[in-house]
Amino acid sequence: YRAELDLMFPAKGSVFHHLGRYLLHPGNRAWGIVERFYDGYLAGADERLGIQVRLAPFLPLTFEIMYEQIIRCTREHDLLPQVTDTSEPGARPSNGTAAKVKAVLVVSLKPEYYDKLHSVYYTNATATGEVVTVYQPSHDQDQHSEARAHNERALAEIFLLSYSDRLVTTGFSTFGYVAHSLAGQRPWLLMLPDRTTKRAAVACVRSTSVEPCLHSPPSLVCRAE
Repeated sequence: YRAELDLMFPAKGSVFHHLGRYLLHPGNRAWGIVERFYDGYLAGADERLGIQVRLAPFLPLTFEIMYEQIIRCTREHDLLPQVTDTSEPGARPSNGTAAKVKAVLVVSLKPEYYDKLHSVYYTNATATGEVVTVYQPSHDQDQHSEARAHNERALAEIFLLSYSDRLVTTGFSTFGYVAHSLAGQRPWLLMLPDRTTKRAAVACVRSTSVEPCLHSPPSLVCRAE
């Protein structure tokens, strides 16, 4: 079927994106979560930034280390504005229009990343005058693959992330790469920190493709190309 597949998908870098959007449709319970949360919190924003945090079990990191890396990534690539360390309003658009609203969707099993980001942007004004709102749909603390409701929330949050305009995801995470592939977005991937220093020299890099990246090559006899 290779010749026919080549005709169907001339752009190899978007196969999963198109097939995923066409074939994967959450059931009503999961889709209800997506619809209610998106309409209630994200739809009215001028821009949506998704941040997905998944800690690798083979490299446990403290909240402080991971949060510092996320902030370094978002600031270096202008994904989040600087704060002014004051609650006084920042710069406003000169033409009298309303301030731009940026909605940040945090997806993680842990609540600390949302708590910190929400506190920072709730307490302080931004240097750009943007209004940053931060949301987290759930924080179950631990993964429970045996629980249907847990899995429905997870699927809903993958789809919520896929409606982001820009994405920061964790490398080595199926959750993250399915979300950015459905979005058709090249995410900023949070790099694994050095095992000794527990710090990543480079906070994040831009993915080369919107396609999902396998954790390791499949154990199949594949053609060389």
